[in-house]
Amino acid sequence: MNILLTGGMGYIGSHTAVLLANAGHQVYIYDNLCNSHASTLERIQKITTRTIGFTEGDIRNTEKLTQVLREQKIEAVIHLAGLKAVGESSQKPIEYYANNVQGSISLIQAMQLAGINTLVFSSSATVYGDPTYLPYDEDHPTKPTNPYGRNKLQIEDILRDLSASDQEWKIGCLRYFNPVGAHESGLIGEDPNGIPNNLMPMIGRVANGALPSLNIFGDDYDTPDGTGKRDYIHVMDLAEGHLAALNWLKTNPGCHIFNLGSGDSYSVLDLLHHFEEASSQKIPYQVVGRRPGDLPEYYAKADKANRLLGWSAKKNLSDICSSSWLWIKNSRKH
Repeated sequence: MNILLTGGMGYIGSHTAVLLANAGHQVYIYDNLCNSHASTLERIQKITTRTIGFTEGDIRNTEKLTQVLREQKIEAVIHLAGLKAVGESSQKPIEYYANNVQGSISLIQAMQLAGINTLVFSSSATVYGDPTYLPYDEDHPTKPTNPYGRNKLQIEDILRDLSASDQEWKIGCLRYFNPVGAHESGLIGEDPNGIPNNLMPMIGRVANGALPSLNIFGDDYDTPDGTGKRDYIHVMDLAEGHLAALNWLKTNPGCHIFNLGSGDSYSVLDLLHHFEEASSQKIPYQVVGRRPGDLPEYYAKADKANRLLGWSAKKNLSDICSSSWLWIKNSRKH
């Protein structure tokens, strides 16, 4: 298939591009590079030994996007373009709604103009909000507690309405948990512009000497070691979920929701200690106050993805940390 990845130069996008290309698909990337690097394209091509097309552009530019979809004879879209920092979304809500919601509408309009109706959307477990019960399954009430989560839920609602209005659409909304890790080559990994918001890039900045110590936000949660527990999923397992969803959607029209998570939860200190083991170095840290909105624990029930897509997370915390460390070592050279 000819597949367009919006936001394909980013963390999840680049790993998904590698997986799709290695599976024999023709991949084309559309990205505005607001939180990624142009050099990523070269590394994707080095891993896959395939030519990957790329256009720099904003998804709100419907005309440009439509032109790319038509010229590249795109058959399906994986929509990963979006601002994604939970804390920042509360500081810049209009920017988030404009980029994420308005951008998604623009993409749908471009797909309609180009006659494309297969879409895999990068959603998020943040749509659930405070847990009524755990693990979260796809039927859990959705009450997001921040603009980022509300963005994702609004886009899901738009896609459901779109699917109800036109039976030709085949849509998969993938609710990610906490993506971590890097490609086994060490050539691509998580490398956000500016100050990272996620735990592993912060650990990486300490490991390579860019930061003196790691801040842990609260150690007084009701968990075994007092730090927050999360469902960490290896980014290559997540990429596999996109391919599985694309394959399943071929024969399953409608709008479908899937959790993509490991089904386990690990604390901040669990992840830190596994990283120390993988890197053979000590990561200094200090405990600071809790961040508003952080939950003590959450994790996925991913039975639906396993049952329908034949997908499950296979990599463990050691795989996550060893691949991250290889990427962090290599990224010093970039």
